[in-house]
Amino acid sequence: MSAFADMLISGSTAGRDRVTNAIALASRRTGMDFGYLLGQAKIESSLNPTARAGTSSATGLYQFVDQSWLAVVHDHGSEYGLGWAADAIGQGANGRYYVADPELRQQILDLRNHPETASVMAAEHAADNKNYLEQRLGRPVESVDLYLAHFLGVGGASKFLRAYDQSPDANAAALFPAAARANHSIFYDKQGNARSFADIRDRFQNKLARGTQWAMNDRSAPDLPAPAQAVQPADYVRVETARLAQQTSSDAMIRPQPETARLAYLMLATFGR
Repeated sequence: MSAFADMLISGSTAGRDRVTNAIALASRRTGMDFGYLLGQAKIESSLNPTARAGTSSATGLYQFVDQSWLAVVHDHGSEYGLGWAADAIGQGANGRYYVADPELRQQILDLRNHPETASVMAAEHAADNKNYLEQRLGRPVESVDLYLAHFLGVGGASKFLRAYDQSPDANAAALFPAAARANHSIFYDKQGNARSFADIRDRFQNKLARGTQWAMNDRSAPDLPAPAQAVQPADYVRVETARLAQQTSSDAMIRPQPETARLAYLMLATFGR
């Protein structure tokens, strides 16, 4: 993680905002590169934690669609005080994720608008993609490779990068005809000439670098209040536990029930939204 991210977490950077601080915390917690996470958020939402796509269910800083969000919360939510959410998410025989209670499903999806939760889930998702790609490619991956996984899906990125490693100057559209039809400007130049794997990867690398630089210099991000104290999502449950403990004369520690944990998280997660 960068020194800039460390400064944000410690509070020594003047004018730090909640969104950037949330990304820095996610970077520290997961070990994922701060610059990559910041640049991805800039590209996806312009650092707007409540951004919504007009053509899909994509929502939040990292524009998770419903299924991708349910998947990452199912896999990693319990690590961040979201056991109540992870336990409620099931997976059908068709591989799709679901939540039986419609109201609870919406509460889980609404967490995409919470900067701290969205950032740490995006970081975990990127870490999963990093491990998958490195196992299959047999080499370390770079930030641009992770962004390719975001664009093509991790399986598509693996296929793309294997071809890139073997023949960087080959025609990428020939291997990805469906993606090329849906994203003509990425796979073809203005004259209609097919781009190579190297050309496409370089363009994504430049786009990500610009996004990171713009985000670091951006003063147009939503003016959300920086928290007085940086906390991890799991701390929300401990806050409620301590409050309950103070209300009882018993010496025994009150353990939060799943419903209490869920309500405490939702209550505190809405602060500053």
